[in-house]
Amino acid sequence: MAWLTRYDVDSPHNRDPELIATLYRILKPILWPYFRPEIRGLDNLLPGASLMVGNHNGAMLMPDAFLLAAAIYERDGIAGVPFGLTHQLGIRLPGVHQLLCRIGGIRGTLANAHKVFATGHRVWVYPGGELDSMRAYRDRARVVFGTRRGYIRLALEAGVPIVPFVAAGAHETLYILDDGQWLARALGLDRWPGVKTWPIVLGLPFGLWVGVPPPHLPWPSRFLIEVLAPLRFEGGREAAQDPTYVEACHQQVHGAMQSTLTRLVAERDARR
Repeated sequence: MAWLTRYDVDSPHNRDPELIATLYRILKPILWPYFRPEIRGLDNLLPGASLMVGNHNGAMLMPDAFLLAAAIYERDGIAGVPFGLTHQLGIRLPGVHQLLCRIGGIRGTLANAHKVFATGHRVWVYPGGELDSMRAYRDRARVVFGTRRGYIRLALEAGVPIVPFVAAGAHETLYILDDGQWLARALGLDRWPGVKTWPIVLGLPFGLWVGVPPPHLPWPSRFLIEVLAPLRFEGGREAAQDPTYVEACHQQVHGAMQSTLTRLVAERDARR
């Protein structure tokens, strides 16, 4: 049975087109009326290999990711749906593992991204990780990448364009009162890979929660999602090792995403 199978988390060959088609048929009639998403800029998506870079919202649930993936599937079919670089701990969890691998999740390493690029497919990544997905509600209009620049080095080494995408509204499906970076340090959790936050969260159905929240029942929230124009940077392996150049590329990507998020949040608030 597929739901008991253990998959190779480093393989780009686990994706199950039948499961993806089934999820699309079931979830679209539910999610579209609930979130009323407006998805723009799909024409900015490039054929072939590219690195899609997004802001990370909604803790573990990431409802905006499913909506954008559905819109891409509707437009480009299964071949256009990106493979997702996934946290190495999350992709191994029973149940989560069997779902993520079959819808295109792959363990988030540079080597695995190169494998996907070699097949001519898109990869998407959320460089902010838990810093972005667990940011406080008051910071919902910020793109938080911290010091992470691996996505720039990946694009430079692979010679692929970066296609940024931004979502507004998805971080309002629960209320993160505090990202709990101080709590993670106090508990010594920040020494674990990928655990820099231990948030204090208010959401459904668990009420007040301290720590990484499980997938939640999202509050209704209107989503605005926009795919930005591709960014191409000159360079290769040598450029990827130049921290000054890497930082300059990052500032261009982050700046474009932050200005877009600021605009989308203002537009969304004005519609209320």
